[in-house]
Amino acid sequence: MTIRSYAGFTKPGFLLVHSERPVLTLLKPKLTSLSILKVLGGHERRVGLNTKFQYSVADRTFASGSVGSSMSKPDGVRLGRKQGGSSSLYSRPSLLEMKNDKAANRARVYEFLRGIGIVPDELDGLELPVTAEVMRERVDFLHKVGLTIEDINNYPLVLGCSFLRRYPQVLHASVVVDLAPVVKYLQGMDIKLNDIPRVLERYPEVLGFKLEGTMSTSVAYLVGIGVARREIGGVLTRYPEILGMRVGRVIKPFVEYLESLGIPRLAVARLIENRPHILGFRLEERIKPNVELLLEFNVRKTLLPSVVAQYPEIIGLDLKPKLLSQQTLLNSIIDIGPEDFGRVVEKMPQVISLSKTPVIKHVDFLKNCGFSLQQVRKMVVGCPQLLALNLDIMKLNFDYFQMEMKRPLDDLVMFPAFFTYGLESTIKPRDRMVAKKGLKCSLAWLLNCSDNKFEERLSYDTIDMEEMETEPSFDMNTLMEPRSDESASDYDEDSDDDYV
Repeated sequence: MTIRSYAGFTKPGFLLVHSERPVLTLLKPKLTSLSILKVLGGHERRVGLNTKFQYSVADRTFASGSVGSSMSKPDGVRLGRKQGGSSSLYSRPSLLEMKNDKAANRARVYEFLRGIGIVPDELDGLELPVTAEVMRERVDFLHKVGLTIEDINNYPLVLGCSFLRRYPQVLHASVVVDLAPVVKYLQGMDIKLNDIPRVLERYPEVLGFKLEGTMSTSVAYLVGIGVARREIGGVLTRYPEILGMRVGRVIKPFVEYLESLGIPRLAVARLIENRPHILGFRLEERIKPNVELLLEFNVRKTLLPSVVAQYPEIIGLDLKPKLLSQQTLLNSIIDIGPEDFGRVVEKMPQVISLSKTPVIKHVDFLKNCGFSLQQVRKMVVGCPQLLALNLDIMKLNFDYFQMEMKRPLDDLVMFPAFFTYGLESTIKPRDRMVAKKGLKCSLAWLLNCSDNKFEERLSYDTIDMEEMETEPSFDMNTLMEPRSDESASDYDEDSDDDYV
């Protein structure tokens, strides 16, 4: 059975927000002392290496012009002539045109480099200047700091320069003495070889750390609280800044504060596995004030653990404007008051990050289905996920409900989570089995249980009213379920007293 209801939201990874991270590839699988910086240079990099968040695809726009349709980009607008009867004076370059322009610019940069004796064969993944003139200035700068053409050919990463700006000390480092041991140590922490460029470019300061200092103690502490040993490599790859965090000053206070809210330690470990960047949220400046804000906006203290576990980013955001904006929006379109807004945030904290247009579209859909304003409000408070579901799927579910199940709308008001269940995988087969047995039951009795439990229910002579749960809720235990492939830790378990 596939349930897209709260079962989908019981895991904190609810896909309202997803991040795009840089993808890096390694040119040389074999690591030698003289090729370390070549390894670091041979990877793809996106501008700034900043994580970009997308809250909705509903607001993406597409522009059509004389050269065809392409996704609109603010920086890609060119003034052009009307062709083929186009109604717009503006044309936008196609993706193919932009790709060709980029390739042509890079070819000119490569031609310049070959002309001065630099072999560009290993630079395909490296971010470079878009013009030969800028590249000439960069090479001149590297000459001034003492690098020869031979040095640049040996260490092509320096042509990216961003790495040097963040960690210029690398110019004075010995590859054999200083750099190779760090790379080897990172591999020993289960960071894949082709992920090491990403780690070092994002956090080059790690090259200056002592191998048995902060890096080892931070990893040992995380494993000690329950972060799976096999997950450590992925955690450090996604958020290498952990390697520089002091356990006693940063990591331990963070863990203990979440525990004080009522989140079990193992659940905190799972949150760190899934979203290691939350360790970068400042406890005094951001986390504690945000928790107080949630209480001010009528989130009940007993449900704070659930809110944070469902959406850990909520404790690191600039929260007040988001809460105010979303409370105002929901009040204006469906007359939700402060108390009900608190219930909405409790059940789906990601609601604070929904954009205005999709929210209005979902409310309009429900109204067009025939629900009154009061009914829509009750449904949204009972199941806020209605504001984020795929509208096409909602329509299919409603059509089946109306034409095949022939139930009154009040049934959906009582159990709005109906829209979150799979039509083909769950709703249709269960509805047909119930109809075949001639049973009369609520939507909650029909849907809000596992397949095994449903089969058990079908064997009952009567319907147990106590089993008709109407509000599925987040279950913290889903974060702490044992994993069959967890291996024993390679680290000795240290007591918290060791980290001060």
